[in-house]
Amino acid sequence: MIEATETIDEFLLQHAGDVEDAIRKAARTEILPRWRRLADHEVDQKSGPHDLVTDADRLAERYLTAALGSLLPGSVVVGEEAVHADPETYDALQGDAPVWIVDPVDGTRQFVRGEDGFCTLVALAHRGVLLASWTYAPAREQLATAVRGQGAFLDGERLLAGAPEADRDLRIATSHPDYTTDAQKRALFPLWSDGVAPRPCGSAGLEYLAVARGESDATAFSWEAAWDHAAGLLLVEEAGGAHLTLAGEPFRVTGGNTLPFTAARDAATAQRIVDLLLNPHW
Repeated sequence: MIEATETIDEFLLQHAGDVEDAIRKAARTEILPRWRRLADHEVDQKSGPHDLVTDADRLAERYLTAALGSLLPGSVVVGEEAVHADPETYDALQGDAPVWIVDPVDGTRQFVRGEDGFCTLVALAHRGVLLASWTYAPAREQLATAVRGQGAFLDGERLLAGAPEADRDLRIATSHPDYTTDAQKRALFPLWSDGVAPRPCGSAGLEYLAVARGESDATAFSWEAAWDHAAGLLLVEEAGGAHLTLAGEPFRVTGGNTLPFTAARDAATAQRIVDLLLNPHW
C-alpha cells in the first residue's frame, strides 16, 4: 500500500497517461458501442424511473476497476455501481488506501436518450484529499484533467474559470427536480431570486466542466455521492474556482457535508450563493 502522498505524486507523473488510456479504452469498448444502440434488456431502473443503469455502466466500471487497480497496487475503487450492489464499499473513502472514485457513465439518462451529454468520471483521492481527476466526454471527444497544484486542462489547453460579469444574472446549474426530495427543493428555492438564473443540471461532471471553462457561473447540488462530484470539484479548484457547503467549509469527498453546496468560478461567487441559500432575499 502507498504510504506517502509523494509516492502518489510520482505515480501520477509516470502513469497519468496510462489512466487516460484506460478511460478511453473503457469508453471505446463498453460505452460508445452501446450509445444509440441500447436494447431494452440493457437498461434497468435502480431506485426509480429516473435512476437508470445500463450494461454500459456496469461493464465500463468493471473494466476500470480492474485497470485502475492494476495500475496502482494497493489502491481501491469506489464505483457507483459497486456501491449500489454493496453500500459498504463506500466506506473505503474513509480508509488509508488510495481510492479511485469512478462514475462510468455520468448522465445515464442522457446516454439512454441518445444525447451526447454524458461522460466518464475518474478521480484519485488519498485520505480525503483529491489528487487528480479525469472527465471524459467520449461522444464529444473532450477530455478534461486536473492534478492538485498543477492546474486544469481541457484537451491540453489550460482552463481558467475567471469571474462572473457584474452586470449579468448568475448562471447556476442546480440539482434536477426529478432527483430531489421536497425538502431538497425547498433548500434550493432561494436561488430563484433576482440576479440569479438557475436551471436544472444535466450530467454533473459536464456541469463542473462548464464552470471550469467559465461557461456557467456555479453549481448548487443537494446530494453528496462522491462519484458525481470528486472529479469536477478538483477540476473547478484547479481552474481557479472554489466550493463551499452551507457550513462555510469546502466540500469533503468523505461525506458528512452540510447541504446543499456550491462550486463556483471564484470564491466570492461561492460565498454569495451560500449567503443566498442561508438568507433568502424575499
